[in-house]
Amino acid sequence: MPVLNAMSAALGWLGRQGSRAIAAVVFIAIAVPPLDALFKPFVTEAIFALLVLAFLRVDIAALRGHIRKPGLVLAATAWTSLVVPALIGAACLLTHLNTRSPPLFLALMLQAVASPMMAAPAFAAVMGLDATLVLTTLVTATALTPLSAPLFAYAFIGPALTLSPLALGIKLFAILSGSLLVAVIIRRFAGLAAIRRYNDQIDGMNILLVFFFVAAVMENVARRFWADPLAMIELTALAFAVTFAVLALTALVFAATGRERAFVLGLMASQRNMGLMLAATGGALPDFTWLYFALAQFPVYLSPLLFTPLARRLKAANACSSRP
Repeated sequence: MPVLNAMSAALGWLGRQGSRAIAAVVFIAIAVPPLDALFKPFVTEAIFALLVLAFLRVDIAALRGHIRKPGLVLAATAWTSLVVPALIGAACLLTHLNTRSPPLFLALMLQAVASPMMAAPAFAAVMGLDATLVLTTLVTATALTPLSAPLFAYAFIGPALTLSPLALGIKLFAILSGSLLVAVIIRRFAGLAAIRRYNDQIDGMNILLVFFFVAAVMENVARRFWADPLAMIELTALAFAVTFAVLALTALVFAATGRERAFVLGLMASQRNMGLMLAATGGALPDFTWLYFALAQFPVYLSPLLFTPLARRLKAANACSSRP
């Protein structure tokens, strides 16, 4: 019991660190390369566990509330699942990236066709924003992924992806449905009261699992930075540019719904679940694709730290405008 209590306290403390801990995992992963090689074979398991924890805390009442008025949720789902991949795919083809750098083209397309990250609602909550809309859109977009991802894989990626679009869809469905089933079983036996009581500990588990995933994809980052710093800086800048461009464009498209809603939808759309695509492909991707996925973790996991001041201003402005 003392050991279990100590572990629970440690997880609770970690979970309360919020955006600082989320940002720290990226730099710790780079600093300890031996752990990276150790964790790399377990990427699929870490992603599966993250999905279970995300589904575990789905607020059914909030989900039903948005389903009753589904207009915005459907629009956001169509945007993030269909329009964003189409725009990124078209941009890649127009710049001939598919022939100039097939591994980078593959990385960008897998990023584009992925569903939003399961951690997106948690990131929104850490930043003090309402995560209900994010969570609802996340559920619908994730449900659509086994259909939309193979469609875009067939249309844009083609032979660059060794896994067939049908096999990709089947694997995505298996991972998502399996994690949902495990979450439902845990909710049934543990109860919602216990899940809410251990909220900080679940956050701590999320951060540990995120570290497993980030460490696995960061295996060669430090070495590559030493070998070719200029190329790595350029690739990191591209990762930031893609993430921030999707965020800004999404916020602009949904500006009419209010600044806070538009921003939180942009945050969700810009944070793609690349780990899910790694899990679905079994990690059978070119080394350069893995490298881009690793560098793309920087804008994702630094975003809560970078955007919390802006989120607070939007929250305050929204509160002022809603007063009589």
